[in-house]
Amino acid sequence: MPALYILIPVAIALVGFAIWLFFWAVDSGQFDDLDGPAHSILFDDEDPKHQAAVNEAHEQHNSTKPDEPGKTDA
Repeated sequence: MPALYILIPVAIALVGFAIWLFFWAVDSGQFDDLDGPAHSILFDDEDPKHQAAVNEAHEQHNSTKPDEPGKTDA
């Protein structure tokens, strides 16, 4: 019986801490983007096909910009 005098306040404090932690996570934006991490696991940054597509898009972007005088392509 005396153990309940310790365990009940500890349990209430633990539940209060869990509720505070949940509201802190919601307020700090931890649950704003739920789909991004799920989709990012599908794409490998080291995939050569992915890098080729990124490089191709970068080259197309650079070719559409007018050349600035004094700059050379390296």
